[in-house]
Amino acid sequence: MKKKAFPLFIALSLVLVLALSGCSSSEESNSDGDKSTVKFMHLWPAGSSKQHNLIVQDIIEEFEKDNPNVKIETEILSNEQYKEKLKVLAASNELPDVGMTWAAGFLEPYVNGNKFATLDDVLAGELGESFIAGTTEAYAVDGKTYGFPLELNIAPIYYNKNIFAEYGLEVPETYDEFKNIVKTLSDNGVTPITLGNKDRWTGSMWYMYLADRLGGPETLTNAINRTGSFEDPALVEAAKEIQSLVDMNAFVKGFNGLSNDEAKGPFMNDQAAMYLMGSWELPNYTTNEDVPQDFRDSIGFFKFPTVTGGKGDINSFVGGPGVGLFVSEKSTVKEEAKDFVKFFVEKWGERSVTDAGVIPATKVDTSAIDLPPLYIDVLNELSNASNITLYADVQMSPSVAQEHLNMIQALFGKQTTPEDFAKQHEAALANEE
Repeated sequence: MKKKAFPLFIALSLVLVLALSGCSSSEESNSDGDKSTVKFMHLWPAGSSKQHNLIVQDIIEEFEKDNPNVKIETEILSNEQYKEKLKVLAASNELPDVGMTWAAGFLEPYVNGNKFATLDDVLAGELGESFIAGTTEAYAVDGKTYGFPLELNIAPIYYNKNIFAEYGLEVPETYDEFKNIVKTLSDNGVTPITLGNKDRWTGSMWYMYLADRLGGPETLTNAINRTGSFEDPALVEAAKEIQSLVDMNAFVKGFNGLSNDEAKGPFMNDQAAMYLMGSWELPNYTTNEDVPQDFRDSIGFFKFPTVTGGKGDINSFVGGPGVGLFVSEKSTVKEEAKDFVKFFVEKWGERSVTDAGVIPATKVDTSAIDLPPLYIDVLNELSNASNITLYADVQMSPSVAQEHLNMIQALFGKQTTPEDFAKQHEAALANEE
């Protein structure tokens, strides 16, 4: 993937920088008498993210108690304010000692601009082993790690147990069994799968899973990073299988014109049997009191089935980490900042599930927590995951991602052939080399 040049906001006046900046330059001394001050900027205000905010406060208090010579000074902004201010602070070399970032495309410009410190030294040992496979890799550039993920989502296939029982269906382990389920439901006038492909990333997940199960976990990623090709036979075959499912009437009527929110309706109303979506939907099937208990009790999930003769592993997931932590390369208290990041990740993993309903990027001992069974099952699957492939459009540059999403919609709509689908991707990627 072509690296993006770090944007320099030359036009911003000094007045604007000073007005927006709540952090002194990292090049200035961060000492307060005998104490070192670590400046931490995050995006969980007490008003809109109460539980997250409380956890952060508790972690800071515990860290300061264990490290009396270090003070954590916080600045808290909403999501969009945070992103805008981060750009300004980076351009003026005034990043906080510790802040929040996202993976892949968001991270790369800061890394290329030498703004984030490498964290491989912190990752060594037990901390590295505590992360779920494939999560820290999303925060790596050229083999070096520049961020630690705090949250994680994977995309299982949720299914309605009552509909399955009515037609004598069982959870599939192979793709052939899965297609038999689709055929049985379609033949009986039941929508097998709901899909809102107007949003396109929803359809991309179906393609990604087929690419994984046919070619193995590295095939799609290699095509994106240019060590492989979208014309790899497995990736072309994955595109063919998408159109095969369309021909089988696998998806809800009008799927290419429905948003994800619109497509969710048939599943929530017992009118569709399956729904492939991120684990952020779990509260709707477990703890959301606005959803009828009978419906919540009827929902289960299964892993995307294996393809006979394919190279994929059933424990490999499509998904990705959410927000993560970085340490500023310019920080004058870098060691204290790294110690805080390590401590934060460890404590966050212990509390985020039970206190905020967040699935962390670190493994969770489910025997020690009280959660709905569906949460426990997903957490156990995460702990045993062999791989997590980051969403394709997140791996790509913005322009290639747009082409990918457009081609996904065309593929599902049968407005392109699998072969042309592959060629268009190759052309878009080649333009960036």
